[in-house]
Amino acid sequence: MPQKVRVQVDGRPLLLSHLDKVLWPSWTKAEMLDYYARVADAMVPHLRDRPASFLRGPEGMTGPLFVAKNPPPQTPDWVRIEVIEAKEGPRPHLVLDDAPSVIAAANLYCLEIHVPQWTLATGRDGHDRLVVDLDPGEGTTVVECCAAALLVREALAEDGLPCWPVTSGSKGLHLYAPLLPTTADAVVGYARSVAERLAAAHPRLLVARMSKSLRTGRVFLDWSQNSTSKTTSAPYTLRATRTPVPGVSAPLTWSEVESCTSPDDLAFSPTDIAARVAAGGDLAAQLCAPDEARPLPG
Repeated sequence: MPQKVRVQVDGRPLLLSHLDKVLWPSWTKAEMLDYYARVADAMVPHLRDRPASFLRGPEGMTGPLFVAKNPPPQTPDWVRIEVIEAKEGPRPHLVLDDAPSVIAAANLYCLEIHVPQWTLATGRDGHDRLVVDLDPGEGTTVVECCAAALLVREALAEDGLPCWPVTSGSKGLHLYAPLLPTTADAVVGYARSVAERLAAAHPRLLVARMSKSLRTGRVFLDWSQNSTSKTTSAPYTLRATRTPVPGVSAPLTWSEVESCTSPDDLAFSPTDIAARVAAGGDLAAQLCAPDEARPLPG
């Protein structure tokens, strides 16, 4: 396979390089780029107008991995860059508004793509998504996360909030509810109150406190991911897992969550997810539909 290939992606020029490089033990850079090309149309609505950050690894799983917020060196000049105010001062970020931008980032070894729960249009204090991160403690798996997800879904539904499940691509689940733009403090406060109420009602399954010593045998309902400075792995992103092929953040159906009895039930490969997208589109497409956004309960 040639080491460099010039291509056009939706009219944008790209020089794809080092295609034979092994990034995961059984997966090359060419396979990574092919995956992102196949899911880009489903992925972009979850990224559009959101400042992206990345886990980069130019040597793949055999080399160092590092968090990157600034645009990587050699970013094409047509990829959108916006300066974002942050605690450490203004910083430029990539904004992946289209398929060519996603593939350009992947070509620069952005293995994982993460985004916040707000857009540039709404501003840092105008969150348009609520997320509950279901993080399995020691001795638990995604099976317990699915049981927790059903409880969270019920609690949110009682408040008029529909939500969509997405695997984290590692061990847990994310539940997303689309909101009308709402202040970060209000979203964090609401998510925390739901988590604490559910943890009090189901103490053998759930915990809402940060201390890792409390998580053994339980699922942590991480409400803090709604903070303005926090990001979550975007739907469809690959994950830098120590596995032969990468893990992948995969939108699910609720029937898959309800019927999960083994971690293998939700162990999807990138090839699996690309095929699902080709066959049925984005299972979480409604999460991006403006008419699904709801006001945060008062």
